Amino acid sequence: MKFNFLSKSVQNYLINKASTLAEALPYIRQHTGKNIVIKYGGHAMGDVALAKKFSQDIGLIKEVGINPIIVHGGGPQIGAMLKKKNIKTKFVEGLRITDKKTVKIVEKVLSKDINKKIVSDINLTGGKAESFSGNVNSLIQAKKLKIAIKESDSNIERILDLGFVGEPTKINIKKILISIKKGKIPVIAPLGIDKNGNTYNINADTVAGAVAGALKASKLLLLTDVDGILDQNNKLISSLSYKEALKIYKKKYISGGMKPKIATCIEAISKGVKEATILDGRISHALILELFTEHGIGTQIYSKLNVKNKK
Repeated sequence: MKFNFLSKSVQNYLINKASTLAEALPYIRQHTGKNIVIKYGGHAMGDVALAKKFSQDIGLIKEVGINPIIVHGGGPQIGAMLKKKNIKTKFVEGLRITDKKTVKIVEKVLSKDINKKIVSDINLTGGKAESFSGNVNSLIQAKKLKIAIKESDSNIERILDLGFVGEPTKINIKKILISIKKGKIPVIAPLGIDKNGNTYNINADTVAGAVAGALKASKLLLLTDVDGILDQNNKLISSLSYKEALKIYKKKYISGGMKPKIATCIEAISKGVKEATILDGRISHALILELFTEHGIGTQIYSKLNVKNKK
C-alpha cells in the first residue's frame, strides 16, 4: 500500500481528510441543485487571506452542484473613499445618511470597485462569476427608507430623512435565474432604483434577505464579525426555530447590528426560505464548515416547515 512509504503523522492527516470528505457527502447531496444566498462582508471581505478562501469555497460549492448567489457589502471601503475625498458622513440607527454626492461615490465603490474585485477573485479560482448592480436594469426596485424614532423627552415620533437610503420593493429574479442557468455565480451590489430613476444605497443584509425570499432559496447565510446570536450570558445559540427567533428578537440583550440581522432572517423565512444562518466570516472556510459538516457553525434559524438537520 502507498501508506507504507508515509510517516504515521502523514497517514493520520490523510485519514482525517478522507473522513472529512466522507462526512461532507450527505450534506452535499442535501444542498445539490439548491439556491443558497450568501451575504459577504465585514472582516471576511477585508482580509486578503480570508477573501481568497471565500473565493475557493464559492468555487467548490458551485462545483458540487449548488447555486451560490452572493450579495456583498462595502461599508469600510465606502468610508475610506469618503474620507479620501474629505466628505463627512453621519450614521443614524446604524445607517449612513446618503446625499446625492455621497450616493454617486457609494455606487462607484460598490458596483465598480468591490463587485468587480469579487468577481475577479472567484474567476481566478476557476469559478464563473457574473457581476450585477442592483440599480441597473431594475434588478432591485427600491423606495426611500423611512425610519420613525421617538424623542426621548417628549415621546413624539418623527421620521428620519436618511437621503438616498432605500429598501427593496421588488427583486427581478429572472435575471438571476438566467445567470444561474448559464452556470454562472451572480455577485450583486446592494443598490436599488426607484420609478423616477433615483439610485439608493441599501443595507447588504436587507438585500440578501430580499433576494433569498424572492428566490425562495433553501438557505440564507449572513457572514458577520461575531460567532452568531449570543444569549444573555454571551454564549452562542446554535439553533432557533422561527417562533423562538421572533421572541429573542425582542430581548434587551439583542442589540446593535445583530437586531437587523435577526430581522432579515425572520423576514426571509416568512417569505419561504427554509433556513437562515448567521455565522462568523472571520473563520477560515466558514462556508464549508457550515454547509458540509455535521454541526455547522453560527446560529441557524429554521422554518416551522423545515426540521432541524444540523446543530
